[in-house]
Amino acid sequence: MVTGMEPILKFVRQWGAPVAAVIFFVLWCVAEAGRMGPWPGFPTWSGTPALFFTTVAIAVSAWRPAVSLAVSGLFLGGQLLYVFPAMESNHWAIYIGTFIAFGFILWRSKRRMRFIAVGTNFLFAGVMAFMMISWRYGWGFGWFMPIYGGDRWALQQLWWQLFALLLLIAAGCAAVGAALALYEERGSLFRARNLAQASLKETEVELIVEQERTRIARDLHDVLAHSLAVIAAQADGTRYLSKDQPPAVLKALENIASSARSALVDAQRVIEGVRDDGMVTPQPRLSDVGPLVERMRQGNLKIQHSESGDLVELGHGQQLAVFRIVQECLTNALKHGGRGTAVRLHFDWSGPGLTLHAASDVPTSNVPASDVHEKSGAQVPGFEERRLGRGIAGMRERAHLAGGWLTAGHDGEQFRVTVFIPYGPAARATGPQRESAPGQETAPDQGTPALDAPVTTETAPAVDATPRVEVHG
Repeated sequence: MVTGMEPILKFVRQWGAPVAAVIFFVLWCVAEAGRMGPWPGFPTWSGTPALFFTTVAIAVSAWRPAVSLAVSGLFLGGQLLYVFPAMESNHWAIYIGTFIAFGFILWRSKRRMRFIAVGTNFLFAGVMAFMMISWRYGWGFGWFMPIYGGDRWALQQLWWQLFALLLLIAAGCAAVGAALALYEERGSLFRARNLAQASLKETEVELIVEQERTRIARDLHDVLAHSLAVIAAQADGTRYLSKDQPPAVLKALENIASSARSALVDAQRVIEGVRDDGMVTPQPRLSDVGPLVERMRQGNLKIQHSESGDLVELGHGQQLAVFRIVQECLTNALKHGGRGTAVRLHFDWSGPGLTLHAASDVPTSNVPASDVHEKSGAQVPGFEERRLGRGIAGMRERAHLAGGWLTAGHDGEQFRVTVFIPYGPAARATGPQRESAPGQETAPDQGTPALDAPVTTETAPAVDATPRVEVHG
């Protein structure tokens, strides 16, 4: 039943007031057709001004409640000043149209306008009762015997009865309007409650699944970390205790220990590559950053990509971390800055590790200066929490697992991200100069980054160039 009422209420809410005005006007024309005089009697009928103003008040009551009240007040003021003829006994009920408009106002208007409408209609009812009783206007309309002693005695004896009747009619119209308003409000509250319950249930399920995945990933990491640490320790021990072995054997043992340490660092990044369906996806590498930048340029991002220093080979997990961080920065720059957003990327290979600077234009109107990315768990505008990456928190976690750190913050109309990834134990101290990709600028080889230092929201830890392996067991 409720579902079936929705289309009807939607139509009445939009067109109810004009339709009611047309019906009110037509019914009065039909009812008074024999008393308007010879055709066309409407222009000369004494009730024409009252019917016209009341019809207009009803028609605009839902859309322009203030105009509706003004029209009704203007008509009553005109009658008091004898601009419009007073009501007669056969058409005084046109006054009821004012209360019909009052019902639409209570249904469609805001809280403040409702209080104004209640006060003005209370005043209108008093003025109507006065003009119907006073000998200067209606003189009782034939309902009451004239009291020949002036308006004072007539109003004292009869005004309150007619005023109470008009208030009763107004209260009936107001009750209908208020009931419709309460019904719509109740329906909206039910819909909001159902939506909140569904969202809460879905969020609870996703949270349980995510917690289970995290638990499995941690368990798997602990197992792998323990096993790989044992392999590295056994390989090193065998190599040191068997120095008289052939060089090929010692080299193999060294490679085993080095690979075990590198795999220990990469364990968590490999786990992150498992999709929801359990299939392992290919992991991006640092060489995939160039194609990523080109694809984002096709998405109308204005990307300025530059590098300085000699390329140093990073571990697989570190390359994945750099790729995901760049991907997150570019994706959110397009999402929150829109097409044409200017983004600057700079890779600095001249220090003890890779320093990545990313700066994107973000309108100040979309990024309040008071927003802090980790204050009370709030999200930074421009870096929403996503299922993959989890915004700032996800990028920081990737940088931390790669042995480095990440800082982020707003700087005027830009959002800046700075990442440091130390070189791994297997990295080469020097390497060939990276060639510039199409549309890519190569900055001079210097220690100072091409971008200005970003405004950070937390203190970055000191850079430790010494490789280290963390074993979680």
